[in-house]
Amino acid sequence: MKNYDVNNEASDGYSLRGRVFNKLRENILNGVYAEGEELKEIAIGKELGVSRTPVREAFRQLELEGLIQIVPNKGAYVTGITPKDIHDIYMIRSSLEGMAAKLAVQHITDEQLEEMEENVYLASFHASKGHMEQMTELDNRFHHLLYEACGSKMLENLLQDFHQYVIRIRKKTLSTKERGVASNEEHKAIMEAIKSKDEVKAEKLANKHIINAYENIKKHIGEMENG
Repeated sequence: MKNYDVNNEASDGYSLRGRVFNKLRENILNGVYAEGEELKEIAIGKELGVSRTPVREAFRQLELEGLIQIVPNKGAYVTGITPKDIHDIYMIRSSLEGMAAKLAVQHITDEQLEEMEENVYLASFHASKGHMEQMTELDNRFHHLLYEACGSKMLENLLQDFHQYVIRIRKKTLSTKERGVASNEEHKAIMEAIKSKDEVKAEKLANKHIINAYENIKKHIGEMENG
């Protein structure tokens, strides 16, 4: 694991705090830290090669995002993401991804569109071979391409954050060939709408794609609640 230079802490405090926060959030969302696990400032500081100060500040930010709970005189504990959180995230994503697809019609470059087409083609190939790991990677990349193509850094950053929050459970739900194939067909339809410069259709299809993804995820929420 990468260590951060403590000597940079004073001169580069803000970015250091940000890196510690991002690393801890990534570990929580990816399941490195389990739900209910206690996070200890000293141990994490040693692990990341930083003092307790940026760790403590990262804890406060993680608590604001609802990922940990700080119990006075006891410690900080991972809360993770609840089924309601997942519902809320997907409802917000459905609107934002629709907006991103609409904006992509206006701003996508030839290179981005070419990569999007290649992404859909490769995903179809891997689906036919039953390569679900590659399908998941390509699915993630398609959404990142869409965010990049919208031409709005603010919207792109928002969507990247929401996408990161549910990446752990998405790995489970995309592990089935049936949903992987259906998801890629939906990607293809979104790409074709963008290619044909149809803003209304692109927005509608992207919105429905996320709703479909959530409907699929609801089947797996019970698994998440049971660990």
